[in-house]
Amino acid sequence: MCPGQGAQRVGMGRDLAERFPAARDCFEAIDERLGVALSRIMWEGPEDELVLTHNAQPAILAHSAAVWAVVKPTVGSVGAAAGHSLGEYSAHAAAGTLDPSTAAALVRRRGELMYSAGRARPGAMAAVMGLDTETVDRACNEASATDGVAVAANLNAPDQTVISGDPAAVTRAGERCKALGAKRVLPLKVSGAFHSPLMAPAVDGLHDALTGVSFADPSFPVIANASGEAVRTGLDAKRLLVDQLTSPVRWVACMQTAATLAPGATYIEIGPGAVLAGLLKRIVPGATAISLGTADEVERFLA
Repeated sequence: MCPGQGAQRVGMGRDLAERFPAARDCFEAIDERLGVALSRIMWEGPEDELVLTHNAQPAILAHSAAVWAVVKPTVGSVGAAAGHSLGEYSAHAAAGTLDPSTAAALVRRRGELMYSAGRARPGAMAAVMGLDTETVDRACNEASATDGVAVAANLNAPDQTVISGDPAAVTRAGERCKALGAKRVLPLKVSGAFHSPLMAPAVDGLHDALTGVSFADPSFPVIANASGEAVRTGLDAKRLLVDQLTSPVRWVACMQTAATLAPGATYIEIGPGAVLAGLLKRIVPGATAISLGTADEVERFLA
């Protein structure tokens, strides 16, 4: 499992580079490919530079790729991989569909396009806690009936959904969710309405970027956010990564598919934080999850 935007923090990955040559080599290769000292931004900040979409996204991918470079020789058989939003690119890098440096370049371009779309039509996102997705979806439809768009964008857990769209419509949808029983509605700090129709201006640019890159068939299935189903060819991977921009992240379906593909498997979260491991427990009760984001966590896993 590979995390998405929001998992970034200043200092991320520095301990990995200091202790593991494979991680250091991964960071250096990505810096060289991007022509930007991304690792310096990751390790030293400032935070307001790291959180920019075109920096945060490749930074999180670089962190995931560095962890995978270290642990891959000892992981053994992989039943499937999945990543949340930009993490889907990290999952494809792990599966060999893309090399990590190429994936980082694509994700940086994706971040630029998403940021531009957000500037052209400002949007908002909010996390809805304690309400089922079907009810959240109904609230979004009601909020969109008059003016603006609000959609269920990240289907993170049975009781956690992120809504996205025009600011006024997202506010109306959030208020409706509260009236329908949501425990909390938390506005998110984002530069656009990700995974909503407001990202449509970014589609052509991402399609062009992906068209110019060779995708191999993944060495193990990568579960697509847009469909919640396993991807086994590079051609399908490209198509679904374009679809992902304006489609919901169907994370519940992704984890349910993973449980079907690899029953009883141990789930490993590679990259910063442990958000996905926490969500997994609410989607696949009883599943075993390990988070590998720090050098200490990696060393314990390898021991």
